[in-house]
Amino acid sequence: MPWQQTDPVNERLKFVAAVLNGCESMTELCTHFGISRKTGYKLLKRYADEGPGGLKDRSRAPWIHPNQTPAEVERAILQVRKAHPTWGSKKILAVLAREWARGELPVRSTVDQVLRRAGVVTPRGRRRRRRRIGSAPVVEAHAPNDAWSIDYKGWFRVGDGTRCDPLTVNDVYSRASLECRALVSPKLQDVQNRLDRVFRDVGLPKVMLSDNGPPFGSHGIGGLSRLGVWLLKLEVQPIFIQPGHPEQNGRHERFHETLKAETASPPQETVRRQQSAFDRFTTCYNEERPHEALDMRTPAELYEPSPRPMPARAPEFEYADIFEVRRVRTDGTIKWEGQHVFVGEAMTSELIGIEPVGVADWHVHIGGMRLGVLHEASGLILPLAEDAGR
Repeated sequence: MPWQQTDPVNERLKFVAAVLNGCESMTELCTHFGISRKTGYKLLKRYADEGPGGLKDRSRAPWIHPNQTPAEVERAILQVRKAHPTWGSKKILAVLAREWARGELPVRSTVDQVLRRAGVVTPRGRRRRRRRIGSAPVVEAHAPNDAWSIDYKGWFRVGDGTRCDPLTVNDVYSRASLECRALVSPKLQDVQNRLDRVFRDVGLPKVMLSDNGPPFGSHGIGGLSRLGVWLLKLEVQPIFIQPGHPEQNGRHERFHETLKAETASPPQETVRRQQSAFDRFTTCYNEERPHEALDMRTPAELYEPSPRPMPARAPEFEYADIFEVRRVRTDGTIKWEGQHVFVGEAMTSELIGIEPVGVADWHVHIGGMRLGVLHEASGLILPLAEDAGR
């Protein structure tokens, strides 16, 4: 009769005991237990070699897997993952490709399997697609330094309770991280000092993209803050995203997500240690981490310093002869036709250019930026019709 499915190990023990008893032949016992003579002799050998434990069920998986990933490949994959815990298979493969021949590289699905077997990744649900609202400002970046973006990453407290406000500056074209600084209670001058240092290191961009909150922008005429006026003097055009639409600077937002995951989850014990973590991250981000948007190249492979050096001192604004020129007073006004016209405290001590465009209308400029229309009757500077909807 065949094995009882409820306890095959017990049936095997009975078979071996019957054979050892010697009352019946091997052929008769195999027929009685419903097994072949080959299986019967195999069970006897397993019992002789291992005792009763040799009669337990064994895995039917093959001992040799011809398609199994070589051990050295798995080690290399896991070494990269250990060094960069947030990287997925695509980035790991890009790093391995720098040292391995094409024929030696595993496919991406193999890397995923290795990571799952090692227990270093967990499946996640479908990502909720972010809804895009509004139109992004036009910022063309066809080469390094065509445009930079600047922002604060959301503040957090380090281990000792100190508030940390990371200031970050990136090149839009190459994604290079040009500044990642842990600031404490930052003021406008702190931000300007950091930008001054970056400008002296790598030169000036053409455009600086930011939100319109302080210290980058203001609610005054033209949205300019003192920082924006300083940028204009350096011939760097400030451009602001629409209020409440951080997705218009989506590349920088994604950079902040990566920065948080790799340096501040959890935060470091002190601001000094947090800055050290930022410095290590910046080196890795620029020189080692491949970017899908860059065809798996690194920012360092694309970025190069600007050909526009930082001047020793920001120059005064200059205007053509057609302009009337006025210097803004300490209260933010200029004197025009016997009355005080408010321009903005951000422009204090700067030269303003006033261009005639009609009998009683004048365009007001600060450097190369047009602020609005000056109406003599009201003594107000109003936005131009084409600027009002921006």
